[in-house]
Amino acid sequence: MRESGILLHITSLPSPGGIGTLGREARDFCDFLKSSGMNIWQVLPVGPTGYGESPYQSTSSFAGNPMLIDLEELAEAGYLKPEELPGETDDPAQVDFDAVRREKDRALRLAYGRAKDDLRGEMDAFTKAEKKWLPDYALFMAVKGHFGGGMFTKWPAEGIKKRNKEDIELYQNVLADEIGYQIFQQYLFDRQWKALKAYANGRGISLMGDMPIYAAEDSCDVWAAPELFLLDSELHPTKVAGVPPDYFCEDGQLWGNPIYNWKRMRKKKYAWWIDRLRKAGTMYDLVRIDHFIGFGNYYAVDAGLPNARIGKWEKGPGKDLFKRIRKQLPDLQIVAEDLGVVSKRVAKLLDFTGYPGMKIMTFGFGTDETNGNLPENYPKNCVAYTGTHDNDTLAAWYISASDSERRLVKKVLKINSDQEMQDAFLTALFESRANRVIVPMQDILGLGAEARMNRPGTVGGNWLWRMRPGEATKKLSKKLRKLNEQSKRGNRTT
Repeated sequence: MRESGILLHITSLPSPGGIGTLGREARDFCDFLKSSGMNIWQVLPVGPTGYGESPYQSTSSFAGNPMLIDLEELAEAGYLKPEELPGETDDPAQVDFDAVRREKDRALRLAYGRAKDDLRGEMDAFTKAEKKWLPDYALFMAVKGHFGGGMFTKWPAEGIKKRNKEDIELYQNVLADEIGYQIFQQYLFDRQWKALKAYANGRGISLMGDMPIYAAEDSCDVWAAPELFLLDSELHPTKVAGVPPDYFCEDGQLWGNPIYNWKRMRKKKYAWWIDRLRKAGTMYDLVRIDHFIGFGNYYAVDAGLPNARIGKWEKGPGKDLFKRIRKQLPDLQIVAEDLGVVSKRVAKLLDFTGYPGMKIMTFGFGTDETNGNLPENYPKNCVAYTGTHDNDTLAAWYISASDSERRLVKKVLKINSDQEMQDAFLTALFESRANRVIVPMQDILGLGAEARMNRPGTVGGNWLWRMRPGEATKKLSKKLRKLNEQSKRGNRTT
């Protein structure tokens, strides 16, 4: 089946309260996808965001982001009064994360105080079902809040930082109500996510989720299982992840995530990865693993260096991990984000797994017509995009493109004017051989640089864009449906 979809993060929905949520607007977007003939909704990671609000630097690889919880559902259930719901922030086209987090937490705490007795049985059952990660996460967040929100490696209490049994029991008792509040948030997120997935699937829409390859340094993942990472005696990373210098960044990208202790993971039969992917498989119909090349070979930088210029390529777990995944999770559908340096080892790993890789159309115009990112050169087994969350929007890219790139665009797409570019890009993408094509909502709307989601290598000012109410129009939906029908793609049922 030839499929098509839209990339739109949950935070970018025009929900009330300053940020997109799992509520009515998410269901409305499913309806828009359906009427547009699309059958995939791709979202960015939905875990709790940490430093810089990046969804790729989460405090947990298993938890959901409480900021995505729909508060109107709690008001309908009587746990919040209408006047207690957060109002809209100053700019409806951007997320004010500080204001949203403050107001959301205030409202959720009010709701918790009123709902915890009613929902005690359901929350206990949820905790039992998620026992592999939820108790640790709830304790981690409670202790983190107790110590002012700082990194766990800087907690003043050495015992809880290093998970001494007596200290864990102490803080479980002292912070019991805060732990309950953390569980309440995860329970709500899980309930609302399952409801959204059921609604999407019922409309013929598959949810495609994004999984960061690495865990964040300041995360429950590292705190709860430090033996799975390369750390020193004080739990600081000895080596961190990144990518070397390239055309786009002369210093490379220093992500700062601790490197996995792959030898230890192998001895444990990759249980942590299996659990993580199993969880993702319950949330999504397709899982896109970010920086897939790191399983073949990864770039390691000594902790403490100011940039990624000096590092070393190391061998990843390779086929060994994916043999285990194939055995334990045979039905899991994975998309490999294979952008970057694809070595022979990575290429062999991709061939072994059979996972579809990615093609980025805007990357195709920097050389000549043999470029693998041009639509006419796509294999069937790939997911093709105009661009991703890490790229500028299509409109902004074209404005900044060189004269030679624009000439090649016009030659390849067979157009004469700049005004034809937007529609010609989408038509060429959809008519390509790629089994799946996905377009960021910003490119569907023809937005410029103001709508860019992320600038790699920068902290602050990212992940802010929101779609304005009313932008996903019936006229736009009709145009997309025609494109799907002409290219024999997507959800063509009425």
